Amino acid sequence: MRRLSSVDAQFLAIEDGRTHSHVCQLTILEGTTVDGTPVDGALIRDHIASRIENLPPFRWRVREVPFGLDYPVFVEDESFDPDSHIWEVALPAPGTPEQLADAVGQIASRPLDRARPLWEVHLIHGVEGGQVAMLTKLHHSAIDGVSGMQLLSAIIEPTPRGRLREVTDADAPCTKGAGHDPSDMELLARGVLSLPMQPVRMIKALPATLRHIDQLPTMRSLPGAGLLSGAADRAARIATRNRDGRTLERPVTAQAPKVSFGGRISPHRRFAYGSLPLPLIKAIKDANPGTTVNDVVVALCAGALRRRMTARGDDLDTALVAMVPLSVRTKDSAQPNTYGNQISSLMVAIPTDESDVLARLKRAREVMRSAKERHRAIPAQLLRDANHTVPPALFARTARVISMTTAAGWIRPPFNVTISNVPGSPSALYCAGARVVSQHPVNVLLDGLGLSLTLLSYGDRLDFSFTADRELVPDVWQLVPELEAELRELAEALGIDA
Repeated sequence: MRRLSSVDAQFLAIEDGRTHSHVCQLTILEGTTVDGTPVDGALIRDHIASRIENLPPFRWRVREVPFGLDYPVFVEDESFDPDSHIWEVALPAPGTPEQLADAVGQIASRPLDRARPLWEVHLIHGVEGGQVAMLTKLHHSAIDGVSGMQLLSAIIEPTPRGRLREVTDADAPCTKGAGHDPSDMELLARGVLSLPMQPVRMIKALPATLRHIDQLPTMRSLPGAGLLSGAADRAARIATRNRDGRTLERPVTAQAPKVSFGGRISPHRRFAYGSLPLPLIKAIKDANPGTTVNDVVVALCAGALRRRMTARGDDLDTALVAMVPLSVRTKDSAQPNTYGNQISSLMVAIPTDESDVLARLKRAREVMRSAKERHRAIPAQLLRDANHTVPPALFARTARVISMTTAAGWIRPPFNVTISNVPGSPSALYCAGARVVSQHPVNVLLDGLGLSLTLLSYGDRLDFSFTADRELVPDVWQLVPELEAELRELAEALGIDA
């Protein structure tokens, strides 16, 4: 069996019927392969089945430890059948982007069945232009952004006739899967044996957690988090004689304002997507020395959000706080057979309160640089350590209490939106011999976080998508032309031909 880490287990714990912890990717394909074969369910099913040895999480089923004595485990599903995970549907004519996005939103609104391995593939026919869409749906407890891209690389390849990755002895942890399915008594015994180590993990994790509690996504808005973090930081510097060279001043932690898309989420999702020209974004970067592509992306997102907030009547005086996910994988933990979550995040006050497009770009560069500098002082495994301060038996209850207090408005949301910019392939990709037209991720939402933006570079474009709560953001499609308009306005202000 494969024991989940505390971070992996958190994605299971927060699910409550409204919060879903699966992530999806919409991959739009040409309707035929390079040799003219139509793309259908049988083709995709055979393609995945031929690569199943390189897709170990596709065979893992989750098991809870009795009484919650330890984190859940993944086990090999002895009755695994790929056919029960692959679905085929069709859009009504004419198959517009809005119709496809609505279908994606409906599929993303349904939780995965925990009685089976936590994945699905939906093939959607009838897309405008003779294209076919493939929606992959995977649970966040098994993958993060990096390992998810590695996993999908087994079925989305750089050549139309991709070769199977040769399985070697070094892949043993991958090809052997998660191990046998234990009995309840075996799981109970392992849970009991883990009990003596839980207080040890808690004591070891507590100092770093208290010192950086104001930087934790789920705890930063709790009452007194800033004061507790400052006191713990001063105590640590006194105890260590400030060996880490930290300055006496601590940065002011930006508070997320209340916005119209930041309330209690429903079980239902909306989705919208589009693409931006990557060469134009790079030209804007080059015209501003010291600016990165990610800085330009943050400025564009801030501008698009400001336009929508203006239309919705939101307060523009306080900058929104964005959570920007980061991978903390090392070279050793970035191997192809390493799954699970190794993530951290930046908390960034993005310049939605700035009215001038060029000033937004400058502010975005400054806040991103400052956030990265602050992040260097934070332990890479802070999220894992923070979870260790809560016993596994109370883990799910604690996650739900925090969610409930945020949904009820008793505490401010820790952040307003997520912005994730993922590097993709600079060259063409193929799935089962069909060329990939574009790729658009679908992200997780939480109470207080009714909107998420994800961007993925592919070729000469930056494919983007908005995942939103269906009730909080009924106008999510308006963000697509507003993001495009923000790019044009920024290019024009810099004298760059858009």
